[in-house]
Amino acid sequence: MRCESSEATDPPARRPADLLRQIGYEVVPVRNTERDVLENVPTAVPLTVTVTEAKGIDTTLDLTERLVRQGYAVAPHLPARQFLDKVHVADVVARLREARVRSVFVIGGDAPKPAGELENAYALLRAMEEVHHPFEEIGIGGYPEGHSAISQQALDLSLKQKAPMATHIITQICFNAGTTASWAADLAGAGIDLPIHAGIPGPVNRQKLMRISAGIGLGQSARFLRKQQSLLWRFLLPGGYDPTKLTRRLGVAASKTGGNLRGLHIFTFGDLRETELWRRRLLDSVAEKDDQP
Repeated sequence: MRCESSEATDPPARRPADLLRQIGYEVVPVRNTERDVLENVPTAVPLTVTVTEAKGIDTTLDLTERLVRQGYAVAPHLPARQFLDKVHVADVVARLREARVRSVFVIGGDAPKPAGELENAYALLRAMEEVHHPFEEIGIGGYPEGHSAISQQALDLSLKQKAPMATHIITQICFNAGTTASWAADLAGAGIDLPIHAGIPGPVNRQKLMRISAGIGLGQSARFLRKQQSLLWRFLLPGGYDPTKLTRRLGVAASKTGGNLRGLHIFTFGDLRETELWRRRLLDSVAEKDDQP
C-alpha cells in the first residue's frame, strides 16, 4: 500500500527556485559524522544515512537514532542484500518504529552476494509491507543514465513493481540536467507519478575524492563513483564540475517536466561544512532574485 505524504509536503516545482529549496543531504556513518551534522546542518535539512558493507546496517541505524533524537528528519538506507531474512526485516522495522523514524530509502545494495533470502529492493518492500511498516515516506532508487550491470528492461520493470509501495524516487548521480529531465518526463508518461529528487554531488573536496578512488570507501555513493571512472575524472579535472551550474540547470529543467522533478539529493561525500555553506549561498542568490521587481 502506497503512503500518501509527499503530495502534501512536496509540491510540484513551478519555477526553478522551487526545486532549489527542496534539498536533502546524504551522510555516511563514519567517525565524526554526528558531530559534523550537529555543527553544520540545520534540522530543517532532511538527511539520508548510507550503509557501508564493512560496518553493516546496525551502524546506520545507530546514527539514524541519534540524529532523530537531535531533531533531524532522517531516512536510513535499507539495502535488501544485507538482510538475512524476513525476521531480520521485522526486527529492523520494529527498531525504527520505536525510534519514531518516519522515512527510509530502500535499495537493492551492491553486495556481490546477498546475505540471505532477499535479493532486491522489491523483495524488501514486500517484506516490509507484510510486517505493516509505519513509514510515511519510502524512497526508491532511479537511474537516469541506466545501470552498468542491469539491463534497461529490468530497470523499467523493477521501477514499475516498486513504485506502488514508494512515495518518491532518488536518482543516482547524473551530470546532464537534460537527461534527468527527459527521464523524469518518460516516467510520468509511463504512469509512474512519484516525485523525483535528482542526485548530484555537492562541492566535493578533490583530495577526498582521490582517497576514495584509491579504495577508501564512504558508502554507496563512493562505491558508485569508484565504478564510474569517467565521473571521477570529471571531478578531478580543474573546472570539471560545478554544483551550482548543474543545480540551476536542473531548476530550469524542472519547470518543463510536468512537475515530477521536485527536489535535490546531495551526495556530500562527508564534506558537510562546505556543502551547507554552498546551500546557503545558493538560497541567498535565489532570494535576491525573488526580491527583484
